[in-house]
Amino acid sequence: MKILISACLLGVNCRYDGGNSRDENAISLHQSDELIPVCPEEAGGLPTPRPAVEIVGGDGNDVLDGKARVLTADGVDKTEEFLKGAQFALELAQSQSATSVILKSKSPSCGCGEIYDGSFSRTLISGDGVTTALLKRHGIEVISIS
Repeated sequence: MKILISACLLGVNCRYDGGNSRDENAISLHQSDELIPVCPEEAGGLPTPRPAVEIVGGDGNDVLDGKARVLTADGVDKTEEFLKGAQFALELAQSQSATSVILKSKSPSCGCGEIYDGSFSRTLISGDGVTTALLKRHGIEVISIS
């Protein structure tokens, strides 16, 4: 099977802070699968490292619907980069016939089921990141890894 996976979970230093979130369990559980790395934020044109962002005014579905924005703590709008990265991830998953996608939890891009609330206070709310929301809208299964 082909599985799209957040590049940071494979140990690629692409997180906003320049680090990674390598997860041996995610890697070992899928040794027989073809893992296809993706970082939607880098694919959307954001550098590494980059300022932290959160979704303000909702979740990834609200961003897709134009009701919420992806902002840095000082109000710089990064919504377009997140939309572009989500579209890239969707096209990659579709072109590779990925059966599922494993993404990093809590991220404003990759979060699945829980994301930060937009107050930059590390408060979690129910919701999906922008990439997760777009993938789910296209019937792609998303699995979240902490």
